[in-house]
Amino acid sequence: MAKVAIIRCDSYDYDKVKKCVKRGIELIGGLRSFVKEGERILLKPNMLTGEPPEKCITTHPVVFKATAEILKESGAILSYGDSPALQTPEFAAKKCGIEEIAKELDIKFADFNSGEEVTFKEGIQNKRFTIAKGVLECDGIISLPKLKTHGLTKLTGAVKNQFGCIPGKLKGEFHVKLPNVYDFAKMLIDLNKFLKPRLYIMDGIYAMEGNGPRGGTPKKMNILLISSDPVALDSIVCRIVNVNPEFVPTIKFGKEMGLGTYIENEIELVGDDINQFYDKNFVVNRSPITPFKPLNFIGGHLRNFLVPKPYIDKDKCVKCGICVNMCPVEPKAVNWKKDDKKKPPVHNYKKCIRCYCCQELCPESAISIKVPFIRKIIQNKGK
Repeated sequence: MAKVAIIRCDSYDYDKVKKCVKRGIELIGGLRSFVKEGERILLKPNMLTGEPPEKCITTHPVVFKATAEILKESGAILSYGDSPALQTPEFAAKKCGIEEIAKELDIKFADFNSGEEVTFKEGIQNKRFTIAKGVLECDGIISLPKLKTHGLTKLTGAVKNQFGCIPGKLKGEFHVKLPNVYDFAKMLIDLNKFLKPRLYIMDGIYAMEGNGPRGGTPKKMNILLISSDPVALDSIVCRIVNVNPEFVPTIKFGKEMGLGTYIENEIELVGDDINQFYDKNFVVNRSPITPFKPLNFIGGHLRNFLVPKPYIDKDKCVKCGICVNMCPVEPKAVNWKKDDKKKPPVHNYKKCIRCYCCQELCPESAISIKVPFIRKIIQNKGK
């Protein structure tokens, strides 16, 4: 039986957060169930990009600090890190406020700039990964995800947080190799099964709804979720925001591949009453995901009428070029038209693999995901 602790926490006041984190850990078995004195423990926050914590893009530094203090008091030897796709890990950590806390607590920055190739024979989708050296040097991982929406996987949470253990732009290669979101999700499950994080502490005190994981809107949710089962934890988030967990591929395949469970009678909820957290107005895509599959036998045109695509709002675009730089496809699926950088880039949807990296990393929330008109008609008829 998986346990998920649901803890009400209505602010980032340090004393309050630490008390709530400690309570949640105790409710699912106590810290000694997960960490022993003298072990080297890596804290893995979500540091998608270097932005201040109030934007709700990254794990809040107070949640990081509270967790770190509790672990240090238990005798653990701590390090921390993440590998953002856009900037250096050090820059992201400084901007999001986590570096300052780490220095205050004398927690070293693990090496997330370089990696080593590892073999995972038990993998179903992936049997090889390149993992950040700082991850491989630790005895165990405590994952600190952020509650956010996500263009590709609908929600980003406990399962997807480990994608940051793959260094830098190597993450983009997975989008090219695995354009089908189901295959991508299975890769994430294999990655989690290899890394085996011991505990997941999700920051949902303020979450992100809408055009996440970077360009969405902060939403106060007043919640911390704690579990050793990432699939169960993410499924409880789905229940709270009224999303069918089977529509989230990391949850669906997490169950099928043995990482965890989303079945309600297989999950024990402890802590505060889940009913007080339900938010049916949380802005998130609740429709089923259509996997991207190149349909070369009919010229690939049908997918443009069925699969959601990234769309640039020309009024919001500041022509920074991040979308062009981060597009993993060669030749680029989003690029400057005739090298004219005075106008917004444009998408070539015949080349676009629907990884939504451009949408994920746009700093101005100028790229959103549009559902094609025919797809909307089909979905409405199916209701």
